[in-house]
Amino acid sequence: MPAQRRDQQADVVIVGAGILGINQLYRAVQAGYSVRLLEQAEGVGGTWYWNRYPGCRFDSESYTYGYLFSEELWQEWDWSEEFAPQPETERYLNYVVDKFDLRRHIRFGSKVNSAVWDEEASEWTTGTEDGFQIRSRYLIAATGVLSVPQYPDVPGREDFRGQTYHPVRWPKEPVDFRGKRVAVIGTGSTGVQIGPAIADEVESLVMYQRSATWATPLNNHPISAEQQAHLKANFAPIKAELDASVGGFLHKPAGKKWTDDTPEQRQEFFESVWNSPGFAKISANYDDLIFNKEANAGWCAFMADKIREIVKDPATAEKLIPTDHLYVGLRPPYVTGYYEMYNKPNVELVSLRETPIVKVTETGIETADGLREFDIIIWATGFDFGSGAMLRMGITGADGLRLADYWADGPLTYLGIMTRGFPNFFFPGGPHGAAGNNPRYGELQVCFVQDLIDYAGAHAHRRIEVPKEAEQAWMDMIAQLEAYSPFQKRGQYYGANTPGKPKVYLLNPGGRPKLDEFMAKAVASGYQGFFEGEK
Repeated sequence: MPAQRRDQQADVVIVGAGILGINQLYRAVQAGYSVRLLEQAEGVGGTWYWNRYPGCRFDSESYTYGYLFSEELWQEWDWSEEFAPQPETERYLNYVVDKFDLRRHIRFGSKVNSAVWDEEASEWTTGTEDGFQIRSRYLIAATGVLSVPQYPDVPGREDFRGQTYHPVRWPKEPVDFRGKRVAVIGTGSTGVQIGPAIADEVESLVMYQRSATWATPLNNHPISAEQQAHLKANFAPIKAELDASVGGFLHKPAGKKWTDDTPEQRQEFFESVWNSPGFAKISANYDDLIFNKEANAGWCAFMADKIREIVKDPATAEKLIPTDHLYVGLRPPYVTGYYEMYNKPNVELVSLRETPIVKVTETGIETADGLREFDIIIWATGFDFGSGAMLRMGITGADGLRLADYWADGPLTYLGIMTRGFPNFFFPGGPHGAAGNNPRYGELQVCFVQDLIDYAGAHAHRRIEVPKEAEQAWMDMIAQLEAYSPFQKRGQYYGANTPGKPKVYLLNPGGRPKLDEFMAKAVASGYQGFFEGEK
């Protein structure tokens, strides 16, 4: 087959060279398929390519976040810290791509702007902004939930003549903050990492906060030689534990409830939780923390006291304490030196609840209490979560159905992987996945997709489409269990941070257990109803 033709035809086209896109590419290549991965960036990494802002790092333990499909890879790579910084993660992903000779399958600088299903040929035609087109039997959008930057609708935002940045489109060249007057808009997971990382360089730093969040210490540390040796010697049991974990972590559950302890024991227990790593604040806290409001309120009171203890100015401390939600009501950030930062004389906190932004001017930001001038504005205002990237890809399925129309009132999915009316199309890591350590549940989705494609090929099925009743059953489960979700409807997990976006739940409230249950049922039935000609 001529090279040009081969370049325009593949069994599988994958969009996105992030954590799951690389995983999906590895598995498709291992299974013997011809594969082309289209990536809009000039390098691999997805979130870990674009988000190169100061302070960016994991808040899941490094060795639990990386790939588990190769023990050889596990033995070769040494993570330097419990929670690796972005440059190290980007190096890791490049190492993986080169170790398994995957780079030759990737076309960089390829932003997808159309993907159209051809019913007669049972193929997708995918096009990019630079005019490249490729046909494939299967299309897999591994575009992730955190790939589209979200800007607030603020008058005059584009009038500012200084430097402006969004964390998810941070430049490769380091930004010079020395002696600069800097504003960070937003104190979610990104803003709370950036602030402490630049506070000692800048002339002044103003953190603009709309919603206070329950930030707790990340408690990072270098991985010692002893810990490294333990990790190397225990690949199999660690993998087994992560594969069985609901959250995808190695944290040990507390094994007790709020009522099992006396008030004094609770304070002692909370102190140990405060000093635990990352997401252990959730997974190793009281077993009933999320569903027992008294337990959650007790933990919040403990955290509030910690904030008051750390932040010397009482007025600033009170602004940093959430009053409108309990723990995990919004995505909880994990921080290093965040509260301590407010004790520096050049750092100030501004509440946008008390003094909203009126407009951005050529020289700064005007709020209800006047104009402040800045040299740099950082819009740490989050993402068009979940469905943002796919809805920008121009995806058109069977009978000319546009994904943007089918999802006009919110995503309709099966397993957070497939959607009715779009044959041979999959999106691991998209809306309605689980929650926790994303690569762990995402790997389940990647494997399910590959197994389903393999099964279709082995049984001469050209067309795969999720049955209507299967999609409905998954969506019914989400509707039934949503009431038990701790997340506030004003957060990104409901799309509430994106103007005009329908406010619907974008996660899977049943978590990994429901993902496992539904997947097992599909596999046990031989994927009944998924193939053309079946009822």
